[in-house]
Amino acid sequence: MKTVVAKISAELEQLADEKTRLGSQRFFKEEIRLHGVKSAMVQSIDRTYFKKIKTHSKEEIFKLCEELWQTGYFEESIIACNWACSQSKQFKPSDFDLFERWIDTYITNWASCDTFCNHTMGAFIELYPHYAHKLKQMAKSDNRWMRRAAAVSLIVPARKGLFLNDCLEIAELLLNDNDDMVQKGYGWLLKVAADKHQQVVLNFVLARKESMPRTALRYAIEKMPAELKAMAMAKPKTRKAVAVRARSL
Repeated sequence: MKTVVAKISAELEQLADEKTRLGSQRFFKEEIRLHGVKSAMVQSIDRTYFKKIKTHSKEEIFKLCEELWQTGYFEESIIACNWACSQSKQFKPSDFDLFERWIDTYITNWASCDTFCNHTMGAFIELYPHYAHKLKQMAKSDNRWMRRAAAVSLIVPARKGLFLNDCLEIAELLLNDNDDMVQKGYGWLLKVAADKHQQVVLNFVLARKESMPRTALRYAIEKMPAELKAMAMAKPKTRKAVAVRARSL
């Protein structure tokens, strides 16, 4: 089993390119441990090695995911995310604790956070909806990535119109978070939820616009019609005039 991860890491190291590494680093404010391998090649390596282990048990595949996370490299983390999600039909409630530990221990950037949480965590929550309350506990964590995870784990379900109340409750818990990665995370969640529930999300935003960080606000209303965006972004003294104009459109 360890040989699989060792081979993956060796292949990625062979393909490492400094220009790609520096270019990828620009997407992150934090210093990320990167080989410098383009995403298409990472996906190709992912598929090649998954064929070799896809018949293994979920537990064995999760052990490989753990080893991939432990390397500390971004490219291996993406493969770990994909392999974990491949087991979604076999998820059990007890898997949540493992997933939560992975987020808290290994995730150090928005891309790994979103890849893992959008898909693996999203699939888990759809299977076990009552676990949404665990996300609200995560929203109170000292770890910024746990707090972002609380929001972005509901992105895919929210696209289907699901978990609206949970989306709003998590946004409320994160409302005044000072971390821009968290603000963008819950703002993104509100934006997605608004696709199916525009008026509810708009009402939520309007009721909190004075305290909601502008970063989160802009994300939340990004896809709304121009007149609703103007209403949400208007300063207090001009809000009434904008609302009147919006109603007349």
